[in-house]
Amino acid sequence: MVFDATSEVRGPIVIGTTIVLLVFIPLFALPGLAGRLFQPLAIAYIVSILASMVVSLTVTPVMAFYLLPRMKRMEHTKDSFILRWCKSLALRCYNLTFPRPLVVLSICAVLVVAAGIRVATMGSEFLPSFNEGTATVNVMANPGISLIESDRLGTRAELLILSIPEVKSTGRRTGRAEQDEHAEGVHYSEIDVDFWTHEEIRQPEEHITYTGRQAPSALRPRQVVLAEIRKKLAELPGVSSNVGQPISHRIDHLESGVRAAIVVKVFGPDLRELRRLAQQIRGAMDGLQGVVDLQVEQQVLIPQVRIRVNADNAARYGFRVGDLIETLETAMNGAIVSHVIDGIKQFGLVVMLDERWRGQLDVLGNLRLISPSGAVVLLSDVADISEVPGPNQVVRENTQRRIVISCNVQGRDLGSTATAIRKSIDMDVVFPEGYSLRLEGQFESQQQATRIMVVLGLLSLFVMFGILYSHFSSGVMAVQVMLNIPEAFIGSVLALWLSGEQFSVASLVGFISLCGISSRNGVLMISHYLHLMREEGMEFGKEMIIRGSQERVAPVIMTALTTGLGLIPLTLAAGQPGKEILYPVAVVVIGGLITTTILDFFVAPTVFLKFARKASARLMNKDKAQDLLSDTAAPAIPQSLPDSYTQPPATQTNESSQEPPLTGDDE
Repeated sequence: MVFDATSEVRGPIVIGTTIVLLVFIPLFALPGLAGRLFQPLAIAYIVSILASMVVSLTVTPVMAFYLLPRMKRMEHTKDSFILRWCKSLALRCYNLTFPRPLVVLSICAVLVVAAGIRVATMGSEFLPSFNEGTATVNVMANPGISLIESDRLGTRAELLILSIPEVKSTGRRTGRAEQDEHAEGVHYSEIDVDFWTHEEIRQPEEHITYTGRQAPSALRPRQVVLAEIRKKLAELPGVSSNVGQPISHRIDHLESGVRAAIVVKVFGPDLRELRRLAQQIRGAMDGLQGVVDLQVEQQVLIPQVRIRVNADNAARYGFRVGDLIETLETAMNGAIVSHVIDGIKQFGLVVMLDERWRGQLDVLGNLRLISPSGAVVLLSDVADISEVPGPNQVVRENTQRRIVISCNVQGRDLGSTATAIRKSIDMDVVFPEGYSLRLEGQFESQQQATRIMVVLGLLSLFVMFGILYSHFSSGVMAVQVMLNIPEAFIGSVLALWLSGEQFSVASLVGFISLCGISSRNGVLMISHYLHLMREEGMEFGKEMIIRGSQERVAPVIMTALTTGLGLIPLTLAAGQPGKEILYPVAVVVIGGLITTTILDFFVAPTVFLKFARKASARLMNKDKAQDLLSDTAAPAIPQSLPDSYTQPPATQTNESSQEPPLTGDDE
């Protein structure tokens, strides 16, 4: 009995597992951050599903052989109340849908189309919003501002942020060191904002900061708090701000090199023209719904000292131009000429012109130089010194000058906001020859990941059809198995809509995993129909389909319940730190499991009854022909046999081979 049962499901389990592995292949082609996030999930799922298949085909049959005969439950053949109710409900569905197969398919088609329309109109994003518990606020004044004035503006910004009840504390850094990976001038301040948590407000008397701030009685949603921070900082004149979160900022920086969700990069040869185009683009983006923290990269003209060596005068005094430039480099930027040792510490001794003299033209002009002949020469005698306006920074990307216009998104999904920005720029801005625009950031990463997933997903569906066709030798049955995918799609879209989630790469990953689960159920269902016709001799018809479907009710429900129960903790953790990416995956899988389980009760049997009669008859005739060929090819038994000959077990009669297997009582 155990061997026969294992033989029945062995092929479908292997095929179903192969399909599950196949649908996860697109995840390994995801580039960038999305690939790094979801490829470990795919590896873990593949390893676990392979281990599950090995255990189900080896360990489970052995344990069933030894343990099932001793179980008291085996003595009771009556189903439980819940299972009887489910089978009764399924039977009523069969009686309702069997006479109306086209109506059933039409309803399913309408639901799939409605789900597709909902996806097309649903907001989209690259990754779900993170709840990090902290925020990072970048405050930028005009370049050239003094450190004292920048510190004053930073302090005022901190006080404005601290006036918000949900803010627990702040910390600020003004400027970045020249050797820092993200070097910034003193006009730049970065404020770290720490928020109160729900655990802390439950016992506010135990959580008081060193400044005396006490936790509030209730917390508003994080997006509301961030919007209030932006509103407060708008009171600072001449200051632009960028409000985000530490991990989110790093993700943005990884995707585009800029700490913003949407980045517009303009490329061209002339800086003045780039600044003009940037201001036009800023005007086109300003006022669009969802656009916040809008700013143009601060490539402005500031006073600069320009020293241009006069080659003829330098040669007259015996100077080489390279030597003069090296001397000026030492005077302006310094050079290490020796080292000072203090115990175990070692310091470089730097020689350079005092900072207060570097910007004074008369002092620089009187800088004394020693010529190769030993004569003292003033710098003004061999170089032209002047003050001219120049850019505070020169930024190039792929050898091209570029300027950046960046923004974040609030109160609207990323996809529609980026589309509106692109449309507004195309309408309002005309680019001269030699200038181009590129839209980057999370929007570009989302489009790239979605495009790869869709293309490889369609390719996986074609390969899946080939595998199913090779297993069933029937295109009709292969298509019927794949009908479970749109059934699951209906529930996944409905679940996203009810939960208020946007369509993201995470939800797309959830749908991919759902395709494998739902297809495996379809493989097992149709394989059981064929088993009843092949092994038990049942004729194709309502009786066979009802019996096969009723026998699959318990396995289908148990599969859905075990998967769904395992994902419930993730669905209950909506908004909790660390669960933001897995939450939409769980929502999509649970929603799809519900619809594919419910629709499996009547859609699959109805479709099989309507369209699989010819394919089933052809398969049964093929099996009979193969059995006839094997019987014909078997060696004949001689007419006369020795008295000691004993007929081998393989030649037992059909009556003896059809004896029921031993039960625990028979043993």
